[in-house]
Amino acid sequence: MDARLNLFASPTVGKALKHIMAAGKVIKDSPLPAATQELVALRVSQINGCAVCLDMHTKEAAAAGETSVRLNLVAAWREATVYTEAERAALELAEQTTRMTDGAAIRVTDEVWANAAKHFDEEQLTALVLHISFMNMANRMNAVTQQPAGDYVPGQFH
Repeated sequence: MDARLNLFASPTVGKALKHIMAAGKVIKDSPLPAATQELVALRVSQINGCAVCLDMHTKEAAAAGETSVRLNLVAAWREATVYTEAERAALELAEQTTRMTDGAAIRVTDEVWANAAKHFDEEQLTALVLHISFMNMANRMNAVTQQPAGDYVPGQFH
């Protein structure tokens, strides 16, 4: 598959990516646990069908020591026993946020929000919301331009 646009050759994207990458670093360095960040990135990317983000975040998580079992079960996290209650709350919030335009009358339910707030302090919750939003933006940019996946090397963009 060939990309529809070469994002890295675009002066406009180059200028924007400086800010996007800086925002990503702020989220990465936030008090939200790194494992939670990678699991959320994977789940949001699965929902959005973003192969390049799945490639990146699977490899980054594995390089950071995440197990293949946990990585492989993210799509079925509800039935898997390998996630903490906090990770489950983050994954549920990520799913409802990502699917909020799928015709649901309720965007993020009060129950899902309260469960996330039970597991994360205000700063972590803020970082989680930013991270989910950031991943949705990156997924959409990559998916619409059909960026190819498979060649990512851990640490490539950090």
